[in-house]
Amino acid sequence: MMKAPTIFDNAQIIRARTRAAANFSDVDFLKMLAVDRLCDRLDLMRRNFDTILDVGAHGGYVARALAGHEKVSSIISADPSSAFVSQAQSFGDSHLMPVESLPDDLPPLDGVVSLLYLHQVNDLPGLMRQMAQKLSPDGLFFAVLFGGRTLQELKACLSAAEEEILGGISPHVAPMADIRDVGGLLGRAGLALPVADSELLTVTYSSVFKLMQELRQMGEGNSLVGRRNTLSRRDVFMRTASLYQERYGRDDGTIPASFELIHLTAWSPDASQQKPLRPGSAKVSLKDVL
Repeated sequence: MMKAPTIFDNAQIIRARTRAAANFSDVDFLKMLAVDRLCDRLDLMRRNFDTILDVGAHGGYVARALAGHEKVSSIISADPSSAFVSQAQSFGDSHLMPVESLPDDLPPLDGVVSLLYLHQVNDLPGLMRQMAQKLSPDGLFFAVLFGGRTLQELKACLSAAEEEILGGISPHVAPMADIRDVGGLLGRAGLALPVADSELLTVTYSSVFKLMQELRQMGEGNSLVGRRNTLSRRDVFMRTASLYQERYGRDDGTIPASFELIHLTAWSPDASQQKPLRPGSAKVSLKDVL
């Protein structure tokens, strides 16, 4: 099997998440939105879940939101940052995990969820396969991750500024998944009844510097392997800010930033699930219906 390319520095991801833990609640609006999407899905489901594993739990947001939920008995929170794990302990069982694999000695799971974590994983197919294998039959897989249109404005302006001043570009913003590609990974992981959809959010900031500051506070700073080891030049950032304002700035001086959230839902295979009809087995012609 071909080894996944190393795009992210896992040690840097842990450092960034650990720094973010202290004040993550100040910038957790995207995490809270992803939790709301999970709760909406669960409310529509006609089944109960004894144990759900939350992969990349931050400070136990899912466990807190689902405490006392009539359909969920317990949540296991897992995160690669010990600081986030310590916070999650306030809301129940929590485990430290490697960046790209699950904790050992897990109980049978009726659900595995991951909210705004999988976009930082080098071997996303491998981790999704692990998550699927931990599920009991007819177990739920649900994830929210950043899609390819996330921070599209910042990517364009940073690249243009570096090309103009330095004569070339260096990686600053991680490549994000395309909904078609990541949706196909559900089947490759051995999951059934896959559904993928996305939403594009626009968040307003006072400046590009405020946007970058909040990204660091979220733990979403530059964790790419090929990042510069020295501070980026001030003139590059100033030109980035100027280009951002020229291209996307609003009349009141603020700037928009795009965040694409991809939602993935699937189930571990079970004989009780609906099966697609065999091609050619329909008893009514679509031509006749139309």
